Amino acid sequence: MAKLAFLGLGVMGFPMAGHLLAKGHAVTVYNRSPAKAAAWVEKHGGTSAATPAAAAKGAEVVLACVGNDDDLRSVCLGPQGAFAGMARGGLFIDHTTVSAQVTRELAGVAAESGIGFVDAPVSGGQAGAENGVLSVMCGGAPEDYARAEPVIAAYARICRRLGDSGAGQLAKMMNQICIAGLMQGLSEALAFGAKAGLDGRAVVEVISQGAAGSWQMVNRHANMLDGKFDYGFAVDWMRKDLGICLETADQIGARLPVTALIDQFYKDVQLLGGGRDDTSSLIRRLLP
Repeated sequence: MAKLAFLGLGVMGFPMAGHLLAKGHAVTVYNRSPAKAAAWVEKHGGTSAATPAAAAKGAEVVLACVGNDDDLRSVCLGPQGAFAGMARGGLFIDHTTVSAQVTRELAGVAAESGIGFVDAPVSGGQAGAENGVLSVMCGGAPEDYARAEPVIAAYARICRRLGDSGAGQLAKMMNQICIAGLMQGLSEALAFGAKAGLDGRAVVEVISQGAAGSWQMVNRHANMLDGKFDYGFAVDWMRKDLGICLETADQIGARLPVTALIDQFYKDVQLLGGGRDDTSSLIRRLLP
């Protein structure tokens, strides 16, 4: 068992840190809002710290799950950042969905201090984090990944190294591109069925067992038909992720015409006031 620090206790990080403690690790948490850290300690035990550096002091492995590139930089860098509190030989595992550019930037800074760095974005949503069955896509040096994998196993269904630094983030972009396309297709199919007078639940029971089946179909069709979106992965976060995908596509010369269109559809949902709704709220553009 290891001495760990976990930075960021949002809907994903809160249960992920809890799984680490449940596996017997010694865990110190940090959150930008101290009240959230206090709530985590009250629920799970462990300890909290006032700064990322204080949380990271003495930790063998530091993990982070924050919001975006700037948030990640803020918990890593500066005199109160995690890198300042880590000793040579430590390992930093980043579960945030960010750009491959900031991943490589921070991995380089960490290397200068003798700290290993693994980018490890996750897929599976809040339910996957709570149930400890996330899919984890990793990038980094093989020796760093070998140290990270048994720690990540506390909340992973599958964890794989997919290449050098940044590869995990690039794989997560592929994941989000797939989800955006699936969600738009599912929204159109359910709206079409409703207009045609079919029972959407009955149809999904059949087609989900065939070639059209997907996780999104099985787990989101009911709330989409009911118009209930007050949980899950927020539209605001999906647009952040799709923005990273589109920017990276420009940098590498890839074409994402459908993804660019669906990003604008999600903008429509934001304009309807649904920025914090689950991504399945995409159907709101098609059904009242």
